[in-house]
Amino acid sequence: MVYALLLCEELVTENEYSKRLDELFLSSPENDDLLCLEWETDIQKSIIYIRTHIDYNCLDLDRFGRILMGKLEVIYEKCPDIKYFATRMYHLWESLPGNIQNLEPFWTLCYADDPLSWGDEEQTRNLYEHMLSYYKD
Repeated sequence: MVYALLLCEELVTENEYSKRLDELFLSSPENDDLLCLEWETDIQKSIIYIRTHIDYNCLDLDRFGRILMGKLEVIYEKCPDIKYFATRMYHLWESLPGNIQNLEPFWTLCYADDPLSWGDEEQTRNLYEHMLSYYKD
């Protein structure tokens, strides 16, 4: 799901998504959902399948959050334009399941870009960096 969300926001490539799907399928070839996704050639249909077949009430938030923040950290470190990153993060927040949007660290995706409106890039960076370190020991 993390890779599908990031793909929708153009934060990972279709190739990265496919590679991760292949890894998951090879580790769990008996998983019917992964098999269905492996066979689907239309990426948009794959994303719709993921969004409609996940039980968001049973989502392992800790695991989901760790994976998402890990990927976002890599993206953040490689992104030279904080405004671009901030825009993508707000859109990512909008695409999260409603039952987790208001939970930390996900909620930060919604408001971390606010200080940019008065030119405070440092505060925005601090908010993102705090969010990205949420799951670190």
